[in-house]
Amino acid sequence: MDRSQLHIAILSSPGMGHLIPVLVLGNRLAAHYNIKITILAITTSSSSAETEFLKKSTLTNEKKTIEIIPIPSVDISHLINSSTKVFTQLRLMVREALPKIHSTIASMTRRPDALIVDIFCTQILPIAEEFKISKYAYHPTTAWTLALAIYCQVFDKEIEGEYVDLKDPLKIPGCKALRPDDVVDPLLDRSDQQYEEYVKLGMEYAAFDGILINTWEDLEPETIKALRNNEKLRSVLKMPVLPIFPVGPLRRTVETTERDEVIQWLDKQNHGSVLYVSFGSGGTLSTQQMTELALGLELSQQKFVWVVRPPFDGDADSAYMNSTGKETRGMSGYLPEGFLTRTNGMGLVVSLWAKQVEILGHSSVGGFLTHCGWNSTVESLTNGVPMIAWPLYAEQKMNAAMLTEELGVAIRPAVLPTKVVKREEIEGMVRMLMHTKEGKTIREKAKKLKMSAQNALSDGGSSYNSICELVKDIRSRLSVISL
Repeated sequence: MDRSQLHIAILSSPGMGHLIPVLVLGNRLAAHYNIKITILAITTSSSSAETEFLKKSTLTNEKKTIEIIPIPSVDISHLINSSTKVFTQLRLMVREALPKIHSTIASMTRRPDALIVDIFCTQILPIAEEFKISKYAYHPTTAWTLALAIYCQVFDKEIEGEYVDLKDPLKIPGCKALRPDDVVDPLLDRSDQQYEEYVKLGMEYAAFDGILINTWEDLEPETIKALRNNEKLRSVLKMPVLPIFPVGPLRRTVETTERDEVIQWLDKQNHGSVLYVSFGSGGTLSTQQMTELALGLELSQQKFVWVVRPPFDGDADSAYMNSTGKETRGMSGYLPEGFLTRTNGMGLVVSLWAKQVEILGHSSVGGFLTHCGWNSTVESLTNGVPMIAWPLYAEQKMNAAMLTEELGVAIRPAVLPTKVVKREEIEGMVRMLMHTKEGKTIREKAKKLKMSAQNALSDGGSSYNSICELVKDIRSRLSVISL
């Protein structure tokens, strides 16, 4: 390896939703900044989709500038029970994998010049210190959720009782106030272990040399300014200067020119006439909600492509840790009787997975009914596609609030996520987004954000410059270590 070429290792926690942004970041650094990238991907034994994705990513990396090293799955069965939340499970999996991560880094012919870790891997700090490696945290979602994570330790000390019972919004210095109903999942129950893990995560951020965020200056100008300059917010970090690097919008690119069944169907539809419906790799609906959604789509008489997962009458993130990529029963077994027949020609129902980037980039797609996972949100924003925000878990309610209230590129059901959204409301939202004057205004705002996103990563753009500053920061720390 060329010693003048930077070598950066990026650590990913388990799950497709975390692996994808890490790989996209690695690809960006390798392709545009001539950096050798090693991806350390903590795997799970239950996600065959994740394993296949890793294999595919390794095979398609022809330039050899990115090496992907799977970290074998760890057994946490003795640490959890049936009620342990996904957030806690992810933190535990990373914690138990630390010895394997340590041995992997120790065995490298050339140690990394810097280590970047995703949001669940902030527990890596002792290893980075031992090997004297510069360390950066990658927060692959919004600056607003980063501000909450950092400031939560203050709320923990100042606020009594449950956050969801508060009457007034949570005030994060310099940022949009957060309604109690929109808090991230770990803040829903302060007696649950995931709350303690979340507070620890926010405190761990302060020990890093810098934080990368998958956002851009024009998208969240006030929040980014607060993270950099607001004295009250920065005082929580207990460091006079902690560099903040907005590096987004980073998203997957179109992987193939093959036109599968879905793309061929879209080719036959009118411009902007199709609603794309998907809840990501880990989101599920209840049986009742799936029925209402199906009938709402049918009532709307709108063309649609719907990526369907079997319903689950438990936590909405139930599929996250068990994404098998296999369908064990036919769709007719859980969709309303006769739905597939009645919507034949009007809609296309796809089992489990579809080429989302290609679909959102297709000219016939005019709207996206989404769970508001940040990967999906960025893919929608960068294609100028307006949204129906349907948050399910994690930070998705915050994302939905920002999309609807600040950016004006989405509409949102009135009752989510606590109640079932009825078919009549679904029909109304679809018609509003696709056919009304209000929908036209939302579409125009989405198109403007698409241009803003393109400008951010172009030469001289805010995120392009931010990544340049990151590389410069890494090199400067290297020179100090070598003295």
